Amino acid sequence: MRRELTGRHVLIITLAAFGVIIAVNITMAVKAVGTFPGLEVKNSYVASQGFDRERAAQDALGWTVMADYDGEWLEIAVTDADGLPAPAKNLSVTIGRPTHVRADQSPELAYRNGVYRAAVSLPPGVWNIHVTAAAPDGTPFRQRLDHYSGAVVN
Repeated sequence: MRRELTGRHVLIITLAAFGVIIAVNITMAVKAVGTFPGLEVKNSYVASQGFDRERAAQDALGWTVMADYDGEWLEIAVTDADGLPAPAKNLSVTIGRPTHVRADQSPELAYRNGVYRAAVSLPPGVWNIHVTAAAPDGTPFRQRLDHYSGAVVN
């Protein structure tokens, strides 16, 4: 025996469908906001005032940063405009995911033959490598490298 589809049934079906959509959207929004690491700077206007000056000073150094990861060792090479090891002081590295800070790590680097090395474990996926250092004259140097760690796809 079939029941007749009435306007009330259609209304209930429509409200239930939109209720599911709204519930999923709210859940996804809460998850997205909950995984965002937060503010990068407290006042973006103040931070922007020195940006061009700092970038010009960093560009004048002529340094290039290259990163290599073989599944066990992370190697960071900082070279000057002539391709020689740059005289970086206080070099540090923070490796983390672009979307959250839970997996951030700051390995201890060992310098040898112009390359900084550290044993790290990077599960597959996208990683950001933040390199900070200073030139001998005190000029700050910052570079972010995007890195993909994972299986080779044929």
